[in-house]
Amino acid sequence: MRLFVFGAGFSSKAFIEKAGHRFEWIGGTTRSAEKADRLKSMGVEPFLFDGEKPIAQISEALKGTTHVLVSIAPNETGDPVLHQHAKDIAAARPHWIGYLSTVGVYGNHDGLWVNEETPCKPVSKRSIQRVEAENAWQAFGDDNGLIVQIFRLSGIYGPGRNTFENFKKGTARRLIKPGQVFNRIRVEDIAGVLELAIEYPRSRIFNVTDDEPAPPQDLVTFAATLLGVDPPVEIPFETAELSPMARSFYGENKRVSNQRVKQELGYQFLYPEYRESLRNIYSTKNND
Repeated sequence: MRLFVFGAGFSSKAFIEKAGHRFEWIGGTTRSAEKADRLKSMGVEPFLFDGEKPIAQISEALKGTTHVLVSIAPNETGDPVLHQHAKDIAAARPHWIGYLSTVGVYGNHDGLWVNEETPCKPVSKRSIQRVEAENAWQAFGDDNGLIVQIFRLSGIYGPGRNTFENFKKGTARRLIKPGQVFNRIRVEDIAGVLELAIEYPRSRIFNVTDDEPAPPQDLVTFAATLLGVDPPVEIPFETAELSPMARSFYGENKRVSNQRVKQELGYQFLYPEYRESLRNIYSTKNND
């Protein structure tokens, strides 16, 4: 099997590390030469791709590719991968295409539960673009008789990207917005779901998220307890200094169900809730 990854970032690299042994060859795109060198060290053949034009080397590499993972965000003009390499992917006829999306496509549901059957009503510009990209990939799969699986990810964290890092940088904050909850997902669980999903040959949408939507300030308080420090002072959301993007993020309040990925794929989460996960990150870091 051959895997090509468009956008070899945090989540994609976790998948490569977990499931790379399944593939005879892996190629991946990045936007910088420095990151390309890091991909080489992982055994991944790197390709520079900014989404602005098709790349001949990528077109050639896609020939014979059996699995394609797409982890590049759409922009104002749509999905860069479909714009530049749709014909190449269609010609390769891969067994599986995975598209990493976001639970932001659901929009705001005032804290109620949503699942994959819940109609999307995105609020932010980036979430609207994601819905359009999802639709484009589904149409591409239908038009070409290809399997496309869409994975809607909640807030991604893991080693090197977590609340403890915010404490280290001095950016940890406890913003208080009554009733606000978010789901999260540990990056290793994203990798685990993807590895299992390639054995499930059916076009489908899956929420990839933990069991416990929780107020964001609770994670900061729990991390402070593990660190043995006082948590940051509480800041009311109404008076907090936030970027427009961050403020819009808080405008989407929902609880996201992961029952489909458990029932249909039989996936068992390594880190189903944040306390166990943060304890693991904290203990691993202190034992390194």
